[in-house]
Amino acid sequence: MTCPVSYDESAGLWRVRDPELVRRVFADPERFSPANALTAHTRLGVRALRILSAAGFALPAVLANQTGPRHRSVRRVVARFFTPDRVDALEPVVRRLNAARWAAVRARLARGEEVDLVASVADDVPALVLLELLALDDVDVPELKRWSRDSLDLFWGVPTPEEQERLARSAARYYTWLRQRASAARRSPGADLFGALVRHGLADDEVCSVAYFLLVAGHETTSMLISSALRLLSADPGTRAAVAADATRADQVVDTLLARESSVPTWRRVTREETVLGGTRLPAGAPLLLRLTDTSDTGELAFGWGAHRCLGARLARMETRVAVQDAAAAMPEVEAVEPDPPMIDLLSFRAPQRVRVRLRQDIRHGRGAVPRTRPSTTQEPAA
Repeated sequence: MTCPVSYDESAGLWRVRDPELVRRVFADPERFSPANALTAHTRLGVRALRILSAAGFALPAVLANQTGPRHRSVRRVVARFFTPDRVDALEPVVRRLNAARWAAVRARLARGEEVDLVASVADDVPALVLLELLALDDVDVPELKRWSRDSLDLFWGVPTPEEQERLARSAARYYTWLRQRASAARRSPGADLFGALVRHGLADDEVCSVAYFLLVAGHETTSMLISSALRLLSADPGTRAAVAADATRADQVVDTLLARESSVPTWRRVTREETVLGGTRLPAGAPLLLRLTDTSDTGELAFGWGAHRCLGARLARMETRVAVQDAAAAMPEVEAVEPDPPMIDLLSFRAPQRVRVRLRQDIRHGRGAVPRTRPSTTQEPAA
């Protein structure tokens, strides 16, 4: 039997696998602090730190790495953007964005091309939707995507010193952009995320701390979850057919993904004092790695638990459910090119890097036809 709490010497972390213990940790921030939630997993070298310092880079404790009344007050400000009504109202937008991308995918498949569904379908839709939700305009989405991936690699990967410098330069550019948005909001607070945080009384570095990973995780982890869904569907014609016949089956697919292959399989905490967890004595300052997936059949831990539960949980579920439904309807005759594609495999983030598909062999050889789809006539919303 696997020990529910064990020390991983290679990672320098205490791994907590039992779901009940994970809930207990999340529910007790007085003993198990979120202070290390945004700490770089790999110690950054001097050169990388100098690059960040030159940009004034700082992530003071405000939201994900804070507890108590201050955390709750800022969380309420951010939560206003993620209300059920606001999220549900975006479903037609998601479907329009998906329809345009699937039309392009099917045209390429019909020409006999292989298509990467991560790049063609999963990549930018969550970013466009998040920007719409947060009322942010004039954003270079490809640049935001690059910043987001580099930040995940810098904070949750194992980059070499040379890679750290490249990633730090990207993080510095991203942070500079955030500071510019925060400064602009202070001069003229609008209705967007930055304006709301400024009106709440946050200093510029605190605004940047909230926005830094909110704008990363708010779309990148959903892209990753959708990528995992597309990998499952591309390799499983039975599931595609079941969802195509009954769209409500998509919810079961999402639940299975969240329980077994969530894009955020782990999260971190640190002990404030010496304590006992699951019969194991932990020293003060012990870094914990909480297992959120492979722990239950429901996926209820995939978005965290308690006071720090992910504010974007409903949004991520909705976008992934719609992605599953649209994919099942759009690709009944495809086959996976790579059943085991290369993976993004960071400390707390995991997803396929690509999902390559092509038309089935019998279709390619003329023994079937590609059903025609009605092209989308709806304009995509501006980011």
